[in-house]
Amino acid sequence: MPPDNLIKSIRTVPVSKKRQSADFQFFVNPVLGGSEQSKSDVQLQTQRLAEQLKCDDVVNEISIGEGRVNFTIHQELLTKSVLQQVFKDGSEYGIKSELFGGLPRRKILIEFSSPNIAKKFHVGHLRSTIIGNFIANLKEAIGHHVTRMNYLGDWGMQFGLLGAGFQQLGSEEKLKSNPLQHLVEVYIEANKAAEEDETIKKMAQDFFRKLEAREEEALALWQRFRDISIEEYVKMYQHLGVYFDEYSGESFYQEKCQEVLKVLDTKGLLQKTEEGTGIVYLSEKGDRSYSAVMRSDGTSLYITRDLAAAIDRMDKYDPDTMIYVTDKSQISHFQQLFQILKLLGHKWAERCRHVPFGRVQGMKTRKGEVVFLEDVLDEACSMALERMASTKTTKELVDPLETAQRVGLAALIIQDFRGLLSSDYQFNWDRVLQSQGDTGVFLQYTHARLHSLEEVFGKVSQVSHIDPACLQDPQAVSLIQHLLRYDEILHQSSQDLQPKHIVLYLLALSHLAAAAHKMLPVKGSVPELAEARICLFQAARTALANGMKLLGITPVTKM
Repeated sequence: MPPDNLIKSIRTVPVSKKRQSADFQFFVNPVLGGSEQSKSDVQLQTQRLAEQLKCDDVVNEISIGEGRVNFTIHQELLTKSVLQQVFKDGSEYGIKSELFGGLPRRKILIEFSSPNIAKKFHVGHLRSTIIGNFIANLKEAIGHHVTRMNYLGDWGMQFGLLGAGFQQLGSEEKLKSNPLQHLVEVYIEANKAAEEDETIKKMAQDFFRKLEAREEEALALWQRFRDISIEEYVKMYQHLGVYFDEYSGESFYQEKCQEVLKVLDTKGLLQKTEEGTGIVYLSEKGDRSYSAVMRSDGTSLYITRDLAAAIDRMDKYDPDTMIYVTDKSQISHFQQLFQILKLLGHKWAERCRHVPFGRVQGMKTRKGEVVFLEDVLDEACSMALERMASTKTTKELVDPLETAQRVGLAALIIQDFRGLLSSDYQFNWDRVLQSQGDTGVFLQYTHARLHSLEEVFGKVSQVSHIDPACLQDPQAVSLIQHLLRYDEILHQSSQDLQPKHIVLYLLALSHLAAAAHKMLPVKGSVPELAEARICLFQAARTALANGMKLLGITPVTKM
């Protein structure tokens, strides 16, 4: 059996309120070739294997369970080993694990966020942005080369309306003072005027025709809208702690779309309906399901631009995997996209992956319904400030606003990441900002509290002289056993791209740290015991900070 598979058959035992039965479990079935074996055969092999194993200086006890051999490690040795590993690996704790050891380094391209230009950042884009950022952070931490791509909605008839509208109704002064707000107002006004006046509608069509023909004046105005939008979005992304390696967009693929349509036609894949719409039948087995790829006037559709973009990215970046992060209403779109790529003969379509997510319901400020993300971030920040001001334990902060922004963002991210990404969820401000529940505020509070211990009592620089016998209380043992599991949790998230595993792990870590902090005081303890406890809390804070950063949260040191 390959060593990598053997390592993956060994798992740590999750911490529970019951007495811990073991530290590690070795699952026998994968070693025997999986499901081919009957339950009784597996149990017999488990029994035989356990009989051949002996306790030694590392293993204290060996027992069997259903299809598994349980190992209990000498507690003091386990304590010392875990603490040494955390201190040695520091910010890479959990990543520098045998689970990731034999992993080939890949090139991964992730498309996420993707707002429509000349519009304010809609709250609907929050999920795509933070989920894509999490996946990019995790893949990068593991050692993959990640390209973060923002594929903007920057083309289409609406820009004809906006361009013509701006020429009639636009104000340079308003465009400078509040760019996106002004463009939204112009678009709404122009749209309303076009419904009532055919002349305005014709002007919009003319403007878009000039855009398509790459006429200089129209193109310059459109480029200005695009540049202004990106400039404003970058400010929003900075608030979210997100960045991109490339801002692409639908506009890049107008000409390449025609090349895709030609190839589809040459390969006999492009068919015409009676109305003249270009379609591609998706199945080679006679199934009549199809995808429309061309309007009857010969112009491209959204899926055609996505086909051109996928082929272009593969040529340019040669990624091993391409990941698209969008809401689940686009599942069918991506199934069709990947299938057409396969029909075109692109075997790499197998390496494309869609990560769908559910809808957020009820996200509104205290004033009412929310549309724009900046309103949600402002609300999270102001509510965090209010709650911090009303809490007796709040420390005096150098920059209360920055702390409140980080706490507010953590609250939004943890609320979002607690369940399966594909699930819809109901947003609730009171639940999101609780400091004692399973929230982002609780994680930030725990991190700040652990950090303050280091400030008051000093940091431990090395573990070698720490006496593990000082850390055998039940609360310390539970914390050590939980720290032991961190790499498995990261590995699980790296496989299914679900952040909830890390979120639940960090919340459990924070509860265990809170229980240990309550029962294992540093103040008033003899120096040897105090230093051992500081060492334990420092290790817990390291793992907590590492996990928070992967999720896209900047840990605060005071609150």
